Amino acid sequence: MRGGFLKRRVWLAGLLAALPLLSAPAAAQETVVVPVRVIYPGETVSADVLDEVLLRHPRSGMAAIARLPEDLDGKVARRTLLPGRLVPLSSVREPYLVEKGAAVTVVFSEGALTISLLAVSLQSGAAGDLVKLRNADSGAVITGIVMGDGTVRVGAS
Repeated sequence: MRGGFLKRRVWLAGLLAALPLLSAPAAAQETVVVPVRVIYPGETVSADVLDEVLLRHPRSGMAAIARLPEDLDGKVARRTLLPGRLVPLSSVREPYLVEKGAAVTVVFSEGALTISLLAVSLQSGAAGDLVKLRNADSGAVITGIVMGDGTVRVGAS
């Protein structure tokens, strides 16, 4: 009599221990985006080279990684992205709107007054970045913020 009770108790304990294992993977899985081929630094990432996969064992404290195609589509790789590997968001950047050495239109606006001039960019920059430029006429170095249309906005000093 006692042997049967012990067997049922061990069987029940084993079943209870296995329950979290049966239900945990479905709850713990999440979708991430990985490249399907090697993407080299400086290359623009497009949606056709990305694949959505299930992350089986998410790690706690993991760095911010690409979870949606929109996280990477149109961005530029900062380092080599390998196929099937997770992509940290720090490995991509926004595309540069202003390239180093290129002629850029610089705009100063104050009320109704708008002044624009041509300058040479001393740094590359994406929208919102602060870049240094050299005034083509005077040679003075100025700084400004890259705007979404590729111009650089400067303020009064």
